[in-house]
Amino acid sequence: MSNKTQPSQPSPSKYARRYPVGAEIVDHGVSFRVWAPAQEAVSLLLLDSSEREMDRDADGYFSLVVSGISAGALYQFKLAGNADPAADPASRFQPKGPSGPSMVVDPDDFLWHDQNWKGVGPAHQVLYEMHVGTFTPEGTYASATEKLQFLKEIGITCLELMPVNEFCGEFGWGYDGVLPYAPTRLYGEPDHLRRFIDKAHQLGMGVILDVVYNHFGVGDRFREFSPDYFTDRYWNEWGSSINFDGDSSAPVREFFAKNAAYWIDEYHFDGLRLDATQALYDSSDVHIMAEIAKEASAAAGTKTIYLVAENEPQDTRLVRSFDHSGYDLDALWNDDFHHSAMVALTGRHEAYYHDHIGRAQEFISSAKYGYLFQGQRYDWQDAPRGQPGLDLQPTNFVHFLQNHDQIANSGTGVRMDRLASPARVRALTALLLLGPQTPMLFQGQEFGASSPFYYFADQSGELVDIVRQGRIDFLKQFPSLKDTTFAETMPVPAERSTFERSKLNWSEMDANAHIAALHQDLLTLRRLFQAGARDKGWSRIDGSVLGPSAFSLRFFADDPEDEKLLLINLGEDLSIASRADPLISPPVDRQWSMVWSSEDMAYGGGGRRPFDLQRRGTLGADTALLFCPVLAARHRTPDRESLLAWQDAISAACPD
Repeated sequence: MSNKTQPSQPSPSKYARRYPVGAEIVDHGVSFRVWAPAQEAVSLLLLDSSEREMDRDADGYFSLVVSGISAGALYQFKLAGNADPAADPASRFQPKGPSGPSMVVDPDDFLWHDQNWKGVGPAHQVLYEMHVGTFTPEGTYASATEKLQFLKEIGITCLELMPVNEFCGEFGWGYDGVLPYAPTRLYGEPDHLRRFIDKAHQLGMGVILDVVYNHFGVGDRFREFSPDYFTDRYWNEWGSSINFDGDSSAPVREFFAKNAAYWIDEYHFDGLRLDATQALYDSSDVHIMAEIAKEASAAAGTKTIYLVAENEPQDTRLVRSFDHSGYDLDALWNDDFHHSAMVALTGRHEAYYHDHIGRAQEFISSAKYGYLFQGQRYDWQDAPRGQPGLDLQPTNFVHFLQNHDQIANSGTGVRMDRLASPARVRALTALLLLGPQTPMLFQGQEFGASSPFYYFADQSGELVDIVRQGRIDFLKQFPSLKDTTFAETMPVPAERSTFERSKLNWSEMDANAHIAALHQDLLTLRRLFQAGARDKGWSRIDGSVLGPSAFSLRFFADDPEDEKLLLINLGEDLSIASRADPLISPPVDRQWSMVWSSEDMAYGGGGRRPFDLQRRGTLGADTALLFCPVLAARHRTPDRESLLAWQDAISAACPD
């Protein structure tokens, strides 16, 4: 976060524990500690079948230091009255899956090469959402590492990994995790993840992690250690809510807040994306999100971190400072921008697209203010939605045209460029990547991947049908998906083929080189603009409606040379003779010169149509044009005779 750096802290001694729970290397052995107030006794089972009773500490904790063992040792906990041993709730690795033994991991064994890395802040970022299991055919950290150079060349500055914590089954999105401290064995070993992050840092890219702190997935055993991990005072659509504010909630809060610190400390993640924060229920004086922000910041030391949240109710308190009763996060995913874009792309506003019309004013308002709904009535929910945020900065919002949820929610899992014309997709891509908010791409978007992205979750038994039916019921909010044919043909989440079909086909990168070029050129322009305005900054952003689906965005700067004008037309050809609009006027002693067009043939467009704003012209259908100011004289007014003839001609012509 931009102002969340902390004084440098000395490395802790191995004589002392660093975290309240889990297995940690200490001098001459390993320290084990677990919170299990529901148990009268807890024993440690080592791989050699030796059983050692743990010491009962205060507040329901059990601990034990075992000498003669080191990293790689396998262990489980035996709980009184339960013959089935359990994994450590704070396990650092599960080599045989969540029901198998936990492994002792020494984070100091890995040799980092990022000592000069300063971290990631909210400014000048281009995010890239990635699901490790489908990003490459192999679905591993190692294979993903090999693609980092390509992402760097495209212009990505920060990777956002979908959850990587351990979950049940052999494939899934990761949001149903059961062991929050253990990176899943499905993608590789812990050091493979560290190597991925280390390589990204060497290339100048940050990495943040999507974390789920609002529920546990099916298969967790936390109740056996303590039912106080959960509360029934709040409803949660994904399962039991986590107890952040009830009796015995202090160790629960600590478990999750320290988990946030752990990923930043031991894996050098540059921040977190907090999933579905509306389900983090907490009436405490200090909200759990604020506590997470403080712990994460402290773990970063002198490095800068980046904290992003998903929040369906659009609560702007999340990105306000502690001093202003906020939670001190950096940015919020903005569904409003996505919904307007999807309606503009498809012409359909079903279900939660109901309140968006995809017209010019929505895109102007979104560029200026981020959220479109900031407390006014929202018809889909028959209630107000959002909180005021007119004073927030563009960096407080993450904009996207695709993400994992929204692609899967199409029902057929198809990507947006399969739902709309290529020209309109190019124009909206220009708006996304040249707009003031932080842009995010979803894996494969940068080269026009054709692979769908389905909802997939490896389940067995009755859960197969329960999960599938739940998915069908959720998608029935879209009238078109109430069709019985959809229920019959929707890919089964539990089938491995659903997962395999969601993997990227990297051979398309060459076939779709024109799409990659579009993204690369736009991000190059974005970097150049930011570099030009880095010291002086944009003084403000404004926009005007040119037509129902056409608009301008003006980027003002202290230095006129740094100003920009972006014209977007998402409708049919629009004739422009003149506009009674000062936002179209060029800076003093300069004229606008078109420097980029989404219709360039290099991007698969129909051709770069000349456009001079000093003359009558036509803004082509489904086109984005970028203008920069250049030193140039104004066109002279015609002589009197020519002017009178011109005025007679246009007076006699039929008005548009």
